[in-house]
Amino acid sequence: MTEFSPLAKPSVTRTVLQRHGLATKKALGQNFLVSDAIIGKICELSEVCGQDDVLEVGPGIGTLTVALLPRANRVLSVERDRDLPAVLAETCGAFDNFTLLQKDALDLREEDFACVPGDPFAPNKFVANLPYAVAATLVLDYFQKIESIQSATVMVQSEVADRMSAKPATKEYGAYTVKLQLIAKPTGRFQVSPNNFFPPPHVTSSVIRLDRRDDLGVTPDEAAAASMMADAAFTQRRKTVANSMKQYFSRPQSPIDATDVPKMMQSAGIDARRRGETLGLEEFIELGRCLLRMCK
Repeated sequence: MTEFSPLAKPSVTRTVLQRHGLATKKALGQNFLVSDAIIGKICELSEVCGQDDVLEVGPGIGTLTVALLPRANRVLSVERDRDLPAVLAETCGAFDNFTLLQKDALDLREEDFACVPGDPFAPNKFVANLPYAVAATLVLDYFQKIESIQSATVMVQSEVADRMSAKPATKEYGAYTVKLQLIAKPTGRFQVSPNNFFPPPHVTSSVIRLDRRDDLGVTPDEAAAASMMADAAFTQRRKTVANSMKQYFSRPQSPIDATDVPKMMQSAGIDARRRGETLGLEEFIELGRCLLRMCK
């Protein structure tokens, strides 16, 4: 039977932490994955291969990292915990395609990729067991600002995965869903129970894969405008989309006047009495295009 990660055992994880005088840190949301079967399913879902440059966030002691390194071209792991570089030097140091960047992943910029040896590093896959507090933010942010990323296979809280993959007219569907699905679409998912972690978290987790999409025919400006319309439509979720948008565009420095909302809705062919959660992706795109025309 193939072993994906020798670190994916509770006893090994405890031993590694104890050897470095460490314990899990609740403030950083540390729950170490200790199931080799789950590591294998992540590798399978992500389809990492020898041509891939992989970006990982929150490697911990390297449990997932050591499974990715033999399969990938290069792996850049971003870790904010100052106590873990010494651990990762031990667990991943034998791989010459491994680079560790000690930094808060929320502050990651493309210029940081210069730390990776060899050809310019442009990660095409984002694979990570993410810190849950920042997971939703990171996935959307990285798809928006790191254009080389073609897929993200990430462990998140199940409720976050529900938002990422939500359909219109469901309670999980919101502005975040629209903004993410303008860029990427879910293509695979599986559940992960708490007993696969040390210590077990108080939530159920999911691994979800999202692939960058090119089927919508939108320009970057149109995508940005559609994202703004999503924010506007969900400003007050319980109100009609027109009333919610009127409040949004009543703010100082708004690109249009709130009184222009009915005209924009009519131009887009959308009933102003509907609620934001009933609007599909194409309707938000059309609203974004109407917004751009009005701004001109």
